[in-house]
Amino acid sequence: MVAVSFLDLPFMQRALGAAVCVGLAAPAIGVYRVQRRLALLGDGIGHIALTGVALGFVLGAAPVLMAVIVSVAGAIALELLRERGHTSGDVALAILFYGGIAGGVLLIQLAPGGSNANLLSYLFGSLTSVSASDLTIMTLLTGCVLAISVGLSRQLFAVCQDEEFARTTGLPVRWLNVVLAATAAFTVTIAMRVVGLLLVSALMVVPVATAQQLTRGFRATVIGAMIIGTTASVSGVILSYYLDTASGASIVILAIGLFLLAFLARALMRTRAATGPEDTR
Repeated sequence: MVAVSFLDLPFMQRALGAAVCVGLAAPAIGVYRVQRRLALLGDGIGHIALTGVALGFVLGAAPVLMAVIVSVAGAIALELLRERGHTSGDVALAILFYGGIAGGVLLIQLAPGGSNANLLSYLFGSLTSVSASDLTIMTLLTGCVLAISVGLSRQLFAVCQDEEFARTTGLPVRWLNVVLAATAAFTVTIAMRVVGLLLVSALMVVPVATAQQLTRGFRATVIGAMIIGTTASVSGVILSYYLDTASGASIVILAIGLFLLAFLARALMRTRAATGPEDTR
């Protein structure tokens, strides 16, 4: 009998393709959220996306498509609420958190039977949950995220670094904020099938934090974070296949493990640099 490799399984091929999309897109947009000190925005958008998924079950529509629409609308509303309503980022994010959870729970109770079980794959990720149509949507959204994060990198960095200074230089700050919010919503939708809505923010933040331990400069951090994110995503999918665990949990645990290794490596290099001159006397 010929042994079957996980690469020969169609659902694993789709899962690995989705993992690459997640590993590239989440850190690419997450670096701007970290720079702006809105690292937990992915959690808030994830909760809003939960409402979209539940709405898809209720209406009999594609949950992924509904999640895209609802999460983009919620992310843009967050920006407008923060800017025009003079509401602080923390308060606006809290409203997004609780409103998204409440809407999702309410709608899922109105959905046909069996939706609760299906919802778990969106909350925690599942290897078998990625369909061919999901992968197509994820690939297109990943292309959009990368095009925006790379093509508008200077403008987005300026806005995230100092919004008032960016406004005085003539940059369309409001438009860039809306684009950044919508792109973050795209990223959440990309990641929810593999990482899960409850853990998506970790992949937007942890690879960036890891890269910051090892690199200097914004561009090097972005590239390093995307490499680390892709490595953790693909390795986590493979690990979850062999251990029969939730893919999201496996990916996040590996990402945190890489961060700890990078943190220890940097601490060790600092210690050697500090003690080096004394040892050579």
